[in-house]
Amino acid sequence: MSLMLSLPFPHIPPVLLELPGPLAVRWYGLMYVVGFGLGYLILHRLAEKGRLPITTEQVGEIVGWVAVGVIVGGRIGFLLFYAPESLAHPLEWLRLWEGGLSFHGGLAGVVLLLWWYIRKHGIPFLGLADGIVLAAPPGIAAVRLSNFINSELYGRVTTEAVPWAMRFPSDPVALRELGLRTSLPDAVYRAVHQARVDGRWEAIEAQIPWRHPSQLYEAALEGILLFLLLWLVVFLARRWGWRFRPGTFGGLFLVGYGLFRTFVEQYRQPDIQFTGPGDALGTVLGPFTMGQVLSLTVLAAGFFVLWVVASGRGPQGLAWPIRPAREPEVPPEPSPSAGKKRDGRGPGPGAVR
Repeated sequence: MSLMLSLPFPHIPPVLLELPGPLAVRWYGLMYVVGFGLGYLILHRLAEKGRLPITTEQVGEIVGWVAVGVIVGGRIGFLLFYAPESLAHPLEWLRLWEGGLSFHGGLAGVVLLLWWYIRKHGIPFLGLADGIVLAAPPGIAAVRLSNFINSELYGRVTTEAVPWAMRFPSDPVALRELGLRTSLPDAVYRAVHQARVDGRWEAIEAQIPWRHPSQLYEAALEGILLFLLLWLVVFLARRWGWRFRPGTFGGLFLVGYGLFRTFVEQYRQPDIQFTGPGDALGTVLGPFTMGQVLSLTVLAAGFFVLWVVASGRGPQGLAWPIRPAREPEVPPEPSPSAGKKRDGRGPGPGAVR
């Protein structure tokens, strides 16, 4: 008797909350909001403790520009790397509700906008980058979870021998059996729901191949594990007195993401435009997929940053998240008259109650 276990795909609706008109709260957009929100909280805490070369008032501006860089750069990167044919159709550039953002394009967009921002305000670039990369991984994990909910960016075909393998409803086999010509999450969810009502889904599901849930691999590695490793370095550096120059954490983030993403790409199904009868693996440069080519570029950039830092060619001083970049912000001392009673009737109007 087989002891193999399998995990069913949860079939979570891609729309969390319907709003009047064509608007809706979707998991995909919500997870971006969660990611930026968590990033804001982490950066605000670092700035509040004086461990970033910025004030707490600047944190909101910076997170706003990071959001613009992620969305604009991510969309441009997706169109350039994965859907160049869409460049001839400008109306498709704005169809963000259908997904279509590239991490690597978003990373480039963030770097360019932050470079403009720091030149305008006279902020050390590597010092700010060290803080931002400490706050970024939770957002990466959140977005990958939304990819999983939407049944998109799933993994390569595997066997039932992988206990956590799943059958995704947006698989080409499922789309064919459901009579769909689109893999948009809303359409797929409605079709699966109707097939369940009609009693057809079990027969359709049995034909869908098992696949790696690569979205969860990415959430675990690029998001959670990378976050823990970076903060472990911060903790050990403070505890044992290690001295790192600005740019260290930026380099470590790029190396970590590049390694994890290159590894996960072995289990992630490449985009359909890169696969064919003669190349089921979807390679674009030797044995590497497009995702691996872009991630190896990130990895090389990370090693370059670490080499610059280690060789002393970068800026001097300690990495900002390890030692305070400036004095922590403290509330002003209360005036001598604050809290005094007036006519014996209790504290004055400016006292804390």
